[in-house]
Amino acid sequence: MTRVLAQGTFDLLHPGHVHYLQDAASHGDELHVIVARASNVTHKRPPVLSDEQRREMVGALAAVDEAHLGHESDIFVPVERLNPDVIVLGYDQHHDRAAIADQLAERGIDCRVERASPRESKYEDEVLSTGAIIDRILDERGADTAR
Repeated sequence: MTRVLAQGTFDLLHPGHVHYLQDAASHGDELHVIVARASNVTHKRPPVLSDEQRREMVGALAAVDEAHLGHESDIFVPVERLNPDVIVLGYDQHHDRAAIADQLAERGIDCRVERASPRESKYEDEVLSTGAIIDRILDERGADTAR
């Protein structure tokens, strides 16, 4: 059995997230997803939704066998615990494949690192990023977001 690992913030799920996780699942038999804790999200604005809510939503997707919260201080702790055969990075994630492969080798974790394909827009006005969803809400609803 080939165990695949994907990871991300997954704030405000959208079709890009679904595509990424479906693509990741196609690399093996079992997909585990690590959902980043808000305290570890330093490369962009912090998530709108709580850690547990994001984990629950990701875990509800058909492609996902199990969703886990990331470690508070060391992102490789759950990787060591899950011992994947493949790690699939999102096509636009900021992670460097070679740097991750080096870290895995240093920790004695034998798995390959792949990158998912991008999702091509399937319809007009499709929104494929959390930031774009937030921008659209603010543009269309502005101060009227309470409804």
